[in-house]
Amino acid sequence: QVQLVESGGGLVQAGGSLRLSCAASGGTFSNLGMGWFRQAPGKEREFVAGISWSGFNTAYADSVRGRFTIARDNAKNTVFLQMISLRPEDTAVYYCNTNPPESNYWGQGTQVTVSS
Repeated sequence: QVQLVESGGGLVQAGGSLRLSCAASGGTFSNLGMGWFRQAPGKEREFVAGISWSGFNTAYADSVRGRFTIARDNAKNTVFLQMISLRPEDTAVYYCNTNPPESNYWGQGTQVTVSS
């Protein structure tokens, strides 16, 4: 059974930083693209960042480019999202998944709240 568990969210002031982690179990994701997605209240879930199996190719939503960095450690089956210069509009529940996402892989996510 595939399980993706996000952690690292919390409450932070605007301009602050957080690092999110995604621990994968029940399978090997080393040869799959991975991504981070987020969903704010009343909004559709959106793509935030993606990373190729090698970790050398990355992609970012325009809204986070230059502020967020995605990385992965395939040996530990873990994906990270380093977020700096956080803004109130970054407030959302953040999820990891394969990229493109598998509908059955969505976990609980981790809440990121950025105060103004």
